[in-house]
Amino acid sequence: MTEAAGARVAGIAGDSVAPARHPIPVAALDAFTARLGYRFDDIELLAQAVTHRSWCAEHAGFASNERLEFLGDAVLGLVTAEWLFERHPDLPEGELSKLKSSLVSARSLARHARRLGLGEQLQLGVGEERSGGRDKRSLLADSMEAVFGAVFRDGGLEAARKVIGGLLETESGGEASRGPVDPKTELQEVAQARAWALPEYRLVDSQGPDHEKVFVFECFLEGELAGTGQGRSKKVAEQAAAAQALASLDPSQAGS
Repeated sequence: MTEAAGARVAGIAGDSVAPARHPIPVAALDAFTARLGYRFDDIELLAQAVTHRSWCAEHAGFASNERLEFLGDAVLGLVTAEWLFERHPDLPEGELSKLKSSLVSARSLARHARRLGLGEQLQLGVGEERSGGRDKRSLLADSMEAVFGAVFRDGGLEAARKVIGGLLETESGGEASRGPVDPKTELQEVAQARAWALPEYRLVDSQGPDHEKVFVFECFLEGELAGTGQGRSKKVAEQAAAAQALASLDPSQAGS
């Protein structure tokens, strides 16, 4: 019996067949692992961590990063809790929980993924690619967790502590510790991540007497109208226009 025939028979008999190895050149991941600060013994783990289910749907026989994401989420929670517990010995449980939620939020994870250039490494299906998946907050956050899971599987908890520590150190001294980011700031982050010009805001109307004036602003991205907003001040109207622009880019993440 040939090897191929044997594989078919095994499949008919119900035996599990190991997923194929991901066709990602090792060289393509070298720069990323250097930024990550960890070299994999089994590069296949990292290759799986950057493979989205949309790509697997178009390439039968490959495993997506969802199982590694599940593992990475748990490891991230443990490492973050330990990190906060040691650095804030006087904080009560409630305050520690708030800090933890901020540090491991999708916003923080996606921001860290962009710093590392993770989006460039992702294996995406055609539809996800066309819809801007490489910069979607939820997709980047999930993939970042999968990378953490891959590090844990490859090097154990100590390796995961080191890699996740890069996220925690940066975010604890940055925007994560300052609370939610406003829509204008978030939209600017997205534009910069996509190498676009900064968003442009144009006053298109103002109505009512001076003490009750309402302003209307339009937000433009790359010369195209992306959102409109109004408010009792120019700042509020610009924020509203930015929020609508964000929703138009990725409605599933609006307000997340």
